[in-house]
Amino acid sequence: MTGKDSVVLVDKDTTPQIMATSEKGVTVTLANVESQPNKAAERGKAMRQVIAAFVANLGTINTGLIFGFSAVVIPQLQAPDSLIPVNESESSWVASLSAIGTPIGCLLSGYVMDNFGRKKALIATQIPTIIGWIIIACASNVGMIYAGRVLTGFGSGMVGAPARVYTSEVTQPHLRGMLCALASTGISLGVLIQYTLGAFTTWKFLSGVSIIVPVAALILMLLMPETPNYLVSKQKPEKARRSLARLRGSSYNIDREVEQLQSFAAKTNASGKKKLTLRETVQALVHPSCLKPFAILTIYFMMYQFSGVNTITFYAVEIFRDSGTKMDKNTCTILLGVVRLIFTIIGAILLRRCGRRPLTFISGVGCGFTMVGLGVYLKFKHQWDMADPPIEPIATWFPVACIFIFITTCTVGFLIVPWVMIGELYPMKVRGLVGGLTTCMAHSFVFIVVKTYPFLTHVLERHGTFILYGCFSFAGTVFFYLCLPETKGKTLQEIEDYFSGRTKTLKKAKPGSNDQQDGQQLLANGTKPSVLSPQKNTLLP
Repeated sequence: MTGKDSVVLVDKDTTPQIMATSEKGVTVTLANVESQPNKAAERGKAMRQVIAAFVANLGTINTGLIFGFSAVVIPQLQAPDSLIPVNESESSWVASLSAIGTPIGCLLSGYVMDNFGRKKALIATQIPTIIGWIIIACASNVGMIYAGRVLTGFGSGMVGAPARVYTSEVTQPHLRGMLCALASTGISLGVLIQYTLGAFTTWKFLSGVSIIVPVAALILMLLMPETPNYLVSKQKPEKARRSLARLRGSSYNIDREVEQLQSFAAKTNASGKKKLTLRETVQALVHPSCLKPFAILTIYFMMYQFSGVNTITFYAVEIFRDSGTKMDKNTCTILLGVVRLIFTIIGAILLRRCGRRPLTFISGVGCGFTMVGLGVYLKFKHQWDMADPPIEPIATWFPVACIFIFITTCTVGFLIVPWVMIGELYPMKVRGLVGGLTTCMAHSFVFIVVKTYPFLTHVLERHGTFILYGCFSFAGTVFFYLCLPETKGKTLQEIEDYFSGRTKTLKKAKPGSNDQQDGQQLLANGTKPSVLSPQKNTLLP
């Protein structure tokens, strides 16, 4: 077929094509100017990324074991036949001391990540955890339990940021949100394991069994590759290629991703040619690309911790006992762990479909109403108990329902979203350090909430404490609506460009809008191309 003339049809949403018009006026496609990319080259092997993310997050199961341990061990320690009897003050320290060691581990993990790599950080974190569980299992006095809890908390703090940063850097955007949520799933699984075993075994046996998880995490992590992002930042492109080959498969376009990582590292001065000085590190930390997301996530963690989630987690058996329910407290606690695990998995799936903001709003509103509802019921129960003679409580199912709905709504958003965003929001060159600082703040809030719960119950009564938690959730919802960005489907480079001010929004720009034109095809040095881009569907001779 002979064409009368040929034109190039330029469409920003499709690959340019050579078009030819026949003698009869029928236009057909002769060839692509640039062949369509192979789908296999665009997306690597999903299973390899899933396995790498799963191994990296094994240590987070141990965090759940630490969280759930106090809920089952405190009633055993307070029992008349306890080998190590404790009072109320000592019980609060058993519950909260793990959260004292955690912030220290968080700070150290950031340094280890940035200087020795994500993989080595994940290996190192298991050592204090193993030692801590051994000390608790061999404890003959409450002081040894204290020491073991501090060490396990220290290990828990070290694993938080590396697990999420490692996952975010070894996975592609279409898998990142769901796989980063594995950390929250691991925590919920660990809580369920402790709740279940604690109902039937002694706390010493429970401590011994808990050693298995960090040992398995240490051994399997030795078999995993370092992240390509970190290797590129340290000027090791060949090692980055080998890492990507293991993570993406042979059909994936490895060279293209390595080139993209190198280009972005050069644009952000994170290419690792020289170690950052103290001044450069401070400048990076106070830069808007770091300071803005740090402020957002710090407030996020404060609001969600003061929603009362870890008060419920750490004191579950005691809270069910005091709620007035006629159900067995251990059965309720186990079911609570099951619900938490199920909805963590559901939340991880929804995170890929719905995004970060909608799930956060569900948590904020749901936690607010359920905590206020629980507080109001406990207010009435307090009045019934103080009556002369005491009045038999009615609707004893209501506080249990409030707690279960609270865990359901809290889990799908609060327990997943901010932890996922730790691996997403921060600039590459200080991602490890500021990720550690963020998890440090998060666990500092855990300690404050868990340690102050007995104090608040004396000052505000139990009902007033839960109503206060509900008010924090409502206040947090307003903040999230105003300040929380949506990062679903965005690359780490796009997110960093947004917080650095190189792009105006993370939302998908409308065709022809100024935002779309301003954000088109930034070069490696951050400047726009000098040649003007043609308008969509423009015909060029």
